[in-house]
Amino acid sequence: MLFFGCQSITPQSTTNLKADFYVSTKGSDNWSGTLDNPNAEGTDGPFATLERARDAVRKLKKGKLKNIVVLIREGVYQLKKTVVFGLEDSGEGDSTITYSAYPRENPVFSSGQEINGWKKETSELTGLPDEAKGKILVADVSHKFLTLYDEEGMLPRARSDKYNALKGTNSNELYFSKGELKNWTNIKDVEIFVRPTRDWIVNMLPLISVDQEKGVARTGVPATYAMQKKGYWVENVLEVLDKPGEWVLNTKEGKVYLWPRNDSSVFAPRLLELIRVEGKIDFEGPTDIPVRNLHFSGLTFKHAERYTLTKDDAGLQHDWDMLDKNNAMVRLRGAENCVIENCHFLHGGSGAIRVDLYGINNNISSNHIEYMGGGGILLCGYGPGTKDVNKKNTVYNNNVHHVGEIYWQSPGIFLWNSGENRVANNLIHDTNYCGLIVSGCVIRFFAHNKKREQFRAIRWHEIGELPKELTADAVRPYWHSRNNIIEYNEIHNVMKKLGDGNGIYIRAAGPGNIIRRNFVHHLVAETGKQSGIRTDGGQMDALIAENIIYKCTSQGMTLKLNNRFENNIIAEVIAPPRGVYLKIVEGPMHGASNKKNIYYSTIDNITFISQPSPGKGLVGEDSRGRVPATMKDVDSDFNIYYCKANNSLAEKTLKSLQEKDNSDINSIALDPLFVDPENGDFRFKPDSPAIKMGIKQIDISEIGLRTEVQKE
Repeated sequence: MLFFGCQSITPQSTTNLKADFYVSTKGSDNWSGTLDNPNAEGTDGPFATLERARDAVRKLKKGKLKNIVVLIREGVYQLKKTVVFGLEDSGEGDSTITYSAYPRENPVFSSGQEINGWKKETSELTGLPDEAKGKILVADVSHKFLTLYDEEGMLPRARSDKYNALKGTNSNELYFSKGELKNWTNIKDVEIFVRPTRDWIVNMLPLISVDQEKGVARTGVPATYAMQKKGYWVENVLEVLDKPGEWVLNTKEGKVYLWPRNDSSVFAPRLLELIRVEGKIDFEGPTDIPVRNLHFSGLTFKHAERYTLTKDDAGLQHDWDMLDKNNAMVRLRGAENCVIENCHFLHGGSGAIRVDLYGINNNISSNHIEYMGGGGILLCGYGPGTKDVNKKNTVYNNNVHHVGEIYWQSPGIFLWNSGENRVANNLIHDTNYCGLIVSGCVIRFFAHNKKREQFRAIRWHEIGELPKELTADAVRPYWHSRNNIIEYNEIHNVMKKLGDGNGIYIRAAGPGNIIRRNFVHHLVAETGKQSGIRTDGGQMDALIAENIIYKCTSQGMTLKLNNRFENNIIAEVIAPPRGVYLKIVEGPMHGASNKKNIYYSTIDNITFISQPSPGKGLVGEDSRGRVPATMKDVDSDFNIYYCKANNSLAEKTLKSLQEKDNSDINSIALDPLFVDPENGDFRFKPDSPAIKMGIKQIDISEIGLRTEVQKE
């Protein structure tokens, strides 16, 4: 059975849990916290805050080895500061401490502060578009915020139409045409949303100055790449407040202006992090002490602030996120054997869950993550060096969608310098860039280029001097995203805005990664250079097996170096202008395989196998040490190529592989006889030639969300 939409996740029952403490919006921090409701006299009952329950647990657990449970009643708990759990909050020995929703109730933790005192704006606001006049509300505010929410979710901040930066623009100076930017009196409130020169990133950058005469603006932090070509947008000025739901904040006046889209309450966030679990982190040294055995279950988190770039940030690959950044609603920073399960994350400006630096044997399962400005789940180890302590985590059965709503590059699930994890049975859809990323640090960044991206994250004091001629062998010990198992995940409708990305992407992650039995389908947005699955620069020794890639735009599989692609199905690659099923782009490919795969098309505007030819792609070794790819070096055999519209195309492909590349000697160009491929049923009919060739049938019913909670 195929699941092209969302499935609900069945929450874990807590009816068999006996609580040691209770928390309620009707409670008091002066009470004992041992009753689930106030008593008749109103003299005792539950606590009112999570912090008070945490402090009570600290006292209760002293000298005792027992599981402790805190149940949290229905209601909205407004947080004014991040709730921090430290070493003293660990479960002792094998005992656990659980903070859970009361059975069949929905406690919500929010940092949103309601804005009151809205009035109709009656004065003439300079520059306000005609369509907004008479429709604007204004309120006094006392703090700066970058996102705003009503009961429907995030309100869009006022944004201009797209402008095109002029040639010569670099990463911190923007050359603009007359009238696009002004030297506003509250210039520090104004930001520009930029698509730099690469397809895979956007930046939100604060302005610090605008010279209208020279047509040059400067940003407080640099863009990831130069800012010309892809365009930019101006945000948070009255001149572009022209649609219902849009708003503008002027901190100099202490006022927020809003064109309301409904009559609901409006909330401004106060916090980036709602909950942080923080061990003793020795950032420069070799040994951390983690918080252990904390569980969070059935809780809802919403209304967190959007993060901003700072001058000291250290970027991960392509600045898709930042190292050790406080930009997730729930953050584990130095944690072991901790659990986040059956929780709901929604309507936040940054990410949902991070496991930073030291993170071992943590379990992130059966959570629902939606409508986030940043990413879904990030496992982010230390930068490249000898300290390898982000590993053996489980990311299971999470429903992640509509993330990257502000920072488009933010993926559903991201593993960076994190290894030996199992990422399984997750559903990821409706992202603006990749669905799932596994990566480390590309070889060239080990040269001293001092860029924010990757270089700053490298632990030079552990690595020491590297050879002048950098090779994979020299840096491989510092690639810690090794030995991950990525399996049974369903990924669809990602790559909605950015280009040059993929359903599943792996790069410079280290050896031993297995990507198997995933279903990547309907990557149908009109963006360029995307693949269902892709191995990229420096990636070696990965196995990609038993996956289904169905109805993806541009390319099915991009294969580099010695990675193995075996027993997969690629069907219906959509052609813009010509679909490519298997693209090989970089060698040396000694050890690579293309075996027992099925390539199936109903149209003839496709290319089954694409490899560089003279005058295209890599010709000879380039400045990065890359060499041309060739099918002659790939162990390619026992594949099925079939084109329903014109099978002579498959026959010609096979003939060329056999005669020119001396490969695919036992491959065939025949109908694989799927049960119902046009409706996504790729089971084999009894007389399928795939069975005779030893190709394994892929059981799609095991892929995607499970309704049951993962068994220990």
